[in-house]
Amino acid sequence: MRLPKSLRIFTGVAIVSTFGVAAFLTRETWIPMLSPPTAQHDTEESAPPVKEPKVLKLTLQARKNLRLVSKPAKYQAYWRKIQVPGAIVDRPGLSDRGVTSPAVGVVTQVHAFPGDTVKVGDRLFTLRLFSEYLQNTQKEYFSSAREIEFIESELKRLRPLSEKGGISKSKLIDLKNQLRRQSTVIQAHRQDLLTRGLNPDQIENITQGKFVSTVDVVAPPLVERQSNSPTIQQTTFRLLDSQPTEFAYEVQELNAELGQQVQAGQLLSTLANHSSLYLEGHAFKREAPYLEAAAQNGWGIVVEFAEDDPTHWPVLSQKFEIRHLSNAIDAKSRTFGFFIPLLNQSRSYKKSDETFVVWRFRPGQRVRLHIPVEELNNVLVLPAAAVVREGPEAYVFQQNGDLFNRIAVHVLHEDRLNIVLANDGSVTTGLYLAQNAAASLNRVLKAQAASGMRADVHVHADGTVHASH
Repeated sequence: MRLPKSLRIFTGVAIVSTFGVAAFLTRETWIPMLSPPTAQHDTEESAPPVKEPKVLKLTLQARKNLRLVSKPAKYQAYWRKIQVPGAIVDRPGLSDRGVTSPAVGVVTQVHAFPGDTVKVGDRLFTLRLFSEYLQNTQKEYFSSAREIEFIESELKRLRPLSEKGGISKSKLIDLKNQLRRQSTVIQAHRQDLLTRGLNPDQIENITQGKFVSTVDVVAPPLVERQSNSPTIQQTTFRLLDSQPTEFAYEVQELNAELGQQVQAGQLLSTLANHSSLYLEGHAFKREAPYLEAAAQNGWGIVVEFAEDDPTHWPVLSQKFEIRHLSNAIDAKSRTFGFFIPLLNQSRSYKKSDETFVVWRFRPGQRVRLHIPVEELNNVLVLPAAAVVREGPEAYVFQQNGDLFNRIAVHVLHEDRLNIVLANDGSVTTGLYLAQNAAASLNRVLKAQAASGMRADVHVHADGTVHASH
C-alpha cells in the first residue's frame, strides 16, 4: 500500500537528519581522509628570506660600454646655488652706436654695408650739402679770415708811424682789439664747421674761397678725447695718424638709403661693437635677497652659456659678478633684471679683400645663471648621474675591482648638475665612487638578483661557496 505524500516527506527529512548527525559525531574520523598528504619538506622549518642584493659585478667591457668613471670620495665646502634664466644683451652706450647726419643733405654714396667691418675714421657715407646754415657759416668764416688779413696788414703799415709819433697809439690798440674779436669769431666758426663733419683740410680750403659742397661721415672713435682745446675733434672727424687702426665696429644696420634726403641729426646707420656686453638675469621678487647678498659681497656667479662651443675658443677666465639690480618689475613676466658685465671674444677672417668678424657671444643668446646662496661645509659633492633614487632612498656605488657595492646616502641638496651628500658616516674619505651611470648600475644589480646568481659570492675548486673577501 502506498504511503500518503505528507508521510513520505516526513520520512525523507528524518533520514537526512539522521545522516547529518552521524557525520558530525564521526568528523574526527573522516575529515583527515579528505585532506591531501603533507609533503615532508613542508613540515621542515622554512628557509630565511634572501636579503636585498647590494653588490653587483661588472666586466671590464661592461664598464667601458657605460663609460664608467670612479673617483675617490673627498669632503669639501660647497655653495648652494639657485638657478636663474637669463640672456646676453647689448651694453647701452658701449655695444651699439648710432651715426647721424651732421647737416641737411642728400646721400650720394654709401661706403659701408651691413656685415662690413670698419676702423675708426673709415668713410660710411658721402652727403651733398643742402644746408643754408652751413653755407652761411662757411661764408662768414671766409669773410672773417679775410678781415683778419686786412687788420694784420693795417697793423703792419701803421706800427712804424706809431713808433715815430705820426699817429696816436690808440689807433693801434683799436686794431689789436678788432684782431682779437675776429680771431674769436674765426675760432667759433671753425669749431662749428668741425662739428658739422668738415675735416681740418676742408676748413683750411674755405679760407682760400673753396667752399665745401660735400661731406664724408666717418666711423667715430671708440673713446672720445677730453680736452679744453678749441680744436678738439668730434665723433665725425676723419682719423688722425695717432689713432688706432684695428677693427672698431661692424655695420649692424643701414638707416638711410642712397639718394635719400636727410636732416641734421637724422640716424644714418647703427654700428656695433660687441666686445663689452651684459648678462641680464630674470629673477622673481622673492629671490631679490639672494641677489642683493651676492652683489654686495662680490660672490662669483657660475654661467652656463647655451649653444656655446668652448673647444674652438680660448678659455674664458673672467670672474662674473653682479654689477647692479634693476628696481623695476616687468608687468608681464613679473620678474626684475640684474646685470653682469661680459667681456666678449672674437676672431676675424678675410674674403674678397674684406675683413669680417665673428663673435663668440651674441645678444639674444640664452644663459643659465647659478647664484650662490649658502655655503655648506664638510659635504660630498658628486655629479647628478652618480646618485640613483628609489622612492625616499638614494644610493651611490662604491667600486672595488669588478664589484660595485650599493650604499645608501643622505642628500642635502641637488640641482641639475650636482648632488650634495651629508657626511653621516655612510661614505668615508678615499672610497672610490662611480661618478656616472648610477641608474644603469642599479638596473644591472636588480637583473643579477632576479637571475638568482649573487655577485658577492664565488665558488672554490672543491665546490664550497664563500662570500667575496
